[in-house]
Amino acid sequence: MRMLVILHLFALFLLVGLGFYVFVNDPRKRANQTFAAFIAFLAIWTTKDLIFWNFYPRNSTAGWWASASFITALLMQYAMVVFAWVFPEDARTPRRRAAVLFAPGLIFIPATLFGLLWQKVGFDEGRFVIELTPLAYAFVGYVYVVFFFGAIVLFQKYRRYTGTQQGQQVGAIIWGLAITGLLKTLANIALPFFGNYDLLPLSAIFVLPGVLIYAYAILNFKLFSLQTALNQFRLFPITYKVALTIATVAIVSFVLFQIPIVWWAFRNGMDEEAWRRYLVFSVISALVPNLLLLLLVLRTVSRPLQRITLAAVKVAKGAYGTEVDLRKSNDEIGLLASSFNEMSRKMASDIEELRRLNNQLIHAEKLAAMGTLAAGVAHEVNNPLASISSLVQMMRSQEGHSPETREKLNMISEQIQRIIQVTKDMTNFARSRPAAKTDVDVNAVIKTALRLASFDKAFQDLDVETKLAEGLPRVHADEDQLQQVFLNLLLNAKDAMQEMQKPARSKGSVGSRGDEDSSMRVGLAERSILISTSHTGDAVIVRVSDTGTGIDEAVVGQIFDPFYTTKPAGKGTGLGLAVCYGIVTAHEGRIEVTGNAPNGTTFTVSLPARH
Repeated sequence: MRMLVILHLFALFLLVGLGFYVFVNDPRKRANQTFAAFIAFLAIWTTKDLIFWNFYPRNSTAGWWASASFITALLMQYAMVVFAWVFPEDARTPRRRAAVLFAPGLIFIPATLFGLLWQKVGFDEGRFVIELTPLAYAFVGYVYVVFFFGAIVLFQKYRRYTGTQQGQQVGAIIWGLAITGLLKTLANIALPFFGNYDLLPLSAIFVLPGVLIYAYAILNFKLFSLQTALNQFRLFPITYKVALTIATVAIVSFVLFQIPIVWWAFRNGMDEEAWRRYLVFSVISALVPNLLLLLLVLRTVSRPLQRITLAAVKVAKGAYGTEVDLRKSNDEIGLLASSFNEMSRKMASDIEELRRLNNQLIHAEKLAAMGTLAAGVAHEVNNPLASISSLVQMMRSQEGHSPETREKLNMISEQIQRIIQVTKDMTNFARSRPAAKTDVDVNAVIKTALRLASFDKAFQDLDVETKLAEGLPRVHADEDQLQQVFLNLLLNAKDAMQEMQKPARSKGSVGSRGDEDSSMRVGLAERSILISTSHTGDAVIVRVSDTGTGIDEAVVGQIFDPFYTTKPAGKGTGLGLAVCYGIVTAHEGRIEVTGNAPNGTTFTVSLPARH
């Protein structure tokens, strides 16, 4: 008797563990769901045998045992047929065919519940006997019809998938069906038909080999692989964590609380007082593991999900880039947190890029509008200006003017030239000529711009240092336009230091350091320009840094606008940086301005590298 109890308990635990393992492996897959249903019916079969053959008075409970046996056997076959329909394609169950095939169950199951399948069931002189009615044989025949229908469906799929892994899986399942059907028929049908019921209590155990083959096939022949088991524990998804937590708490609480309470309560017999003590202290002892289980589940699932939810709410309110601070784990919640952080960072980066592109687009539209306006203004101004200039030239060529009048005419002529220069700058800004692009050496363009800037007397008083990277890739650009960009940036840097005190220094070429004393070097450091080149990724980077007065952060966003200037009146038109911006963006590049600590400004030009 004890051995039979042990076998039934072993079979029950194995079934529950195996069904849970297969179901959790992929809960959304229909084959796994159907297998879990099959295991559930088999667990019911094992439980009823465990109770009937080991504990309860057999004659008084033989009727319900027989009813449960017939009904559970039929439901197992239904689950097997559904499995045959959905495996291995994970297809849907054909509802009409299922309704036709399962319809007789609406008659057989109620007949079983009302005891119409047997005339007598129980024990006669210690031997189990059952006298079946013709309806019972019809019931058994229907069960085998369902069984063979499912086997035929699987065999057809085996022929379809012959030579593939899916075919091997279906073939293994057919073998499992054959072994299960043979053992169940022997224990439940063949031997009892001849009056031998010795194997009937073991029928639940006989089905285990077929169940193991089922699971083996569903999991792609990896169920018994040590590497697969290790992978499952390495991945350790949240479902396994929760399941192992519950199982561990249940087993530990049973050993620590239930066994001592049972021994203490019933050590003097199973009277009313013993039952009262057992029930009271069992309820009390159940609170501790349940509270511990609740704490573990909250720590494992609820708290991390709460943090992720709060971070998601912050992102929804505009706090892009918010991240979840969680301990790294390889379960579903850890993966969710990692993916959320990556998504939040990417979102913040994309929004910043969109903001930059939007500002660039607005600036480009502003440049286009101001270019049209500049062209119109220059055209309207140049016509009357030409007439005024002609009249002034005629008056200057005439004799008899007083020195004072001639000085005024010269002054008018100078101012006209200033106006002409302004309108020329406006015309150049508005003119949109196609760039003559070739493969350009940026370092050579910078050297040319430095030579041109060195003709400016004020530029010669500056300390100019170059750090031009060797092996720089070429860029596809208009050399003249790039030269204009770098020359404008150099002259802007010169103008930014124009008002600073000029240190005395020996004459020499631009950028030479000579043998000046230490005080001279300090003075040069205060009025210096550094122009450097580098290569990062797919871009050539040019930086022009000065130690001038710098740019107020409040106006950084306006410095590339047309006609915006921080220079005194008469010192600039505010078109230089706007032209630079237009040229660089037309070359699919970027121009940015940043502070140059501790003072000064750095302009960074990024141009696509030629590969």
